[in-house]
Amino acid sequence: MSDLTARRAAAAAAETASLRRLERDIHDGPQQRLVRLGMDLSAAERRLDEDPDEARRLLAEARAQAAETLAELRALSRGIAPPILADRGLEAALAAVAARAAVPTTVDVALEDRPAPAVEAAAYFVVTEALANVAKHARASVAVVRVWGAGEGDDRVVAVEVVDDGVGGAAVAKGHGLAGLVDRVEGLGGLLSVASPEGGPTVVRATLPWS
Repeated sequence: MSDLTARRAAAAAAETASLRRLERDIHDGPQQRLVRLGMDLSAAERRLDEDPDEARRLLAEARAQAAETLAELRALSRGIAPPILADRGLEAALAAVAARAAVPTTVDVALEDRPAPAVEAAAYFVVTEALANVAKHARASVAVVRVWGAGEGDDRVVAVEVVDDGVGGAAVAKGHGLAGLVDRVEGLGGLLSVASPEGGPTVVRATLPWS
């Protein structure tokens, strides 16, 4: 087995383990919260007339449960590619990401056809994690996303670049989102780099094999 094949097999196994962990996390977390939310709402409904104060308390608890469930689902969904990616490809998926980005973000996708699904997903997560980093730390005013194809045959690649005009200082540190991207990209045989001098700009760049 070649080194690249071994890395891809390891990446596939890690993806399967992640999906199983996600299923367990949803069952133990948001699913249980939603059960409790339904119970609180039913109890509040029964007490609206006879004990409005208790009904208000239950509704307040239900509101808190809803907020906690939403936060937990958002955290869990960061590792899940959206249906639009599979249905319509990177350009549509990244346009949707840019539309809700924290800073004005332009997207330029120049791909003649679609790469392998795992490569599309990796490219998508490079962009979303980089833009999440922009929102949290960069203090940027704009961001630019570019995706293009290069090379031919077995050397064909997908290049992904996210640039922001923020304060710089981003780093691939263990336990942070950008470090997780390195594992995802390298698991497919690609490379990821981060250039972020103090004062900016920050450039996150990934090169991924086409298939």
